[in-house]
Amino acid sequence: MLTAREIRDLLASWITISAAFAIATSNEPLSVFPLYLIVVGTAFVLHELGHKFAAIHLGYYAEYRLWTAGLALAVFLAALTRYVFAAPGAVYVLGYPNRRDNGIISFAGPLVNFIVALLALLAIVIFSPGYTLTTILYAIFHVNAFIGFFNMLPFYPLDGSKVLVWSPTAYVSLTVPLAVLAFFF
Repeated sequence: MLTAREIRDLLASWITISAAFAIATSNEPLSVFPLYLIVVGTAFVLHELGHKFAAIHLGYYAEYRLWTAGLALAVFLAALTRYVFAAPGAVYVLGYPNRRDNGIISFAGPLVNFIVALLALLAIVIFSPGYTLTTILYAIFHVNAFIGFFNMLPFYPLDGSKVLVWSPTAYVSLTVPLAVLAFFF
């Protein structure tokens, strides 16, 4: 299902964004880099695969492509401002999806983030794991909730702009819960 180029692009983006998060959040980036490999893997990689597999399900060919300038900007801004703004690339869909299909494909990425965030939060509440696992699960929860919410902002080319055009109901039904998770937990 994934091409060799797509795997390479996803891996390069995953590693670079993980490095940007480590640089932005720690004076010892190498010590937190493994954590961010896990967190970014659940947030970014699964988000993009959500788009890809939704497009495939709807009958389109779709493939992730990295954006080198966006990755460089993420690392540069992380080092300069200690804030991560990542535009690592996107899933490109071959053909011209109609408004509905484009909305569903766009909805899929943030929906994956919502599900992963919710599962991480439930795991913390239900299982009360030890400190280390709770820290990892909370990071997975928080980053997924924030990335999902950020992508639902109604500004082009973010996912939210396409979801809103397709279905205001779908837009609100995902954006509000993501906002609650991102800002109140």
